[in-house]
Amino acid sequence: MRLIAALAVAGYHYLGIKTPAQWGVSPLDFAYPLHHALMYGWLGVEAFFVISGFVICMSSWGRTPGQFAVSRISRLYPAYWCAIVLIVARIALIPMQTHNIASVIHPRIVLANLTMFPGSLHINLLDGVAWTLNVEAHFYLLMAAVLAFGTTYQRMMGFCAVWLVAGYVVQETHSTFLDDFVLSDYTGLFVAGMAVYLMYRFGQNLMLWTLLGSAWAYELVMLQDRLNGHPADWGTNVLCSWTVAAALLTGFLVLLMLATIGPLARVQWRWLVTAGALTYPFYLVHQAIGVPMGEELTLHVGWLGVWGRILVTVGSMLLLSYLIHRLVEKPLGRYLRQRLARALKAPTEVAR
Repeated sequence: MRLIAALAVAGYHYLGIKTPAQWGVSPLDFAYPLHHALMYGWLGVEAFFVISGFVICMSSWGRTPGQFAVSRISRLYPAYWCAIVLIVARIALIPMQTHNIASVIHPRIVLANLTMFPGSLHINLLDGVAWTLNVEAHFYLLMAAVLAFGTTYQRMMGFCAVWLVAGYVVQETHSTFLDDFVLSDYTGLFVAGMAVYLMYRFGQNLMLWTLLGSAWAYELVMLQDRLNGHPADWGTNVLCSWTVAAALLTGFLVLLMLATIGPLARVQWRWLVTAGALTYPFYLVHQAIGVPMGEELTLHVGWLGVWGRILVTVGSMLLLSYLIHRLVEKPLGRYLRQRLARALKAPTEVAR
């Protein structure tokens, strides 16, 4: 499921935007039907948030806030740090025309990006897709607050209901301060994923279906705000279709439900485990490294043809993702998990 979402986002960045800079020719000229499909690929981000609601609710159940923090830090930071280092190296070695290298990779900017929250420090993102990690981190803080009281069916239901109501309050009051905590643009996505997990764990009932329906109705209304930032034709006021976007996003929710509480839950393909493991590093590098790579291929190996350059770019990003996963993410993640878990235990006072 995560791989589908990641490929959708990558497809949007590679072919969903009508710009000739990357491939030497506009996608409208060589991939007209595909371009019109992939210009909705940004919905993969929304799909990620639905999956996150399900997965985080599942993986955090029964854990303490400290244990939850250890699992998230050891899971997210190794690949992210590696991606930032690679992006800095790429900018230094192969800068894009718009880059002032000294300012773009100034140590202050790099350090801020290594925290994963440069936006909070008013620093530009080196990895454009990392804004979604900031949204995820806010969700984790909310979940940690729930875990502090212990996870039960009633508490999780209550949290979802209160969070959804808070989304309405923020939209009514237009409070940007509250929205930093409530994430009103994405509340329905996370709550929907959590509702599906509660169905998965406790079985379906009218209350959970009501929660899911309310969250989804809320999110489909909020979807228009996201559409306003994704025109069908950049430089114009022509927007993507709300009907198409709503249908695609709802289709993904249905697919998630089929894969968790439906007949597809019994399907187990071993290769999906490996594919899922590559999703996060692929998501991190596909734009900040993949797009400049496509432009360099267009400039220097045009004889490959458009589709050849696209295949080389996608294949290279998948290979890079595999290397990040095997050489950095797994060993460093394991090390951090063990060390941080040990640090959670009450330490012995140092003799002086």
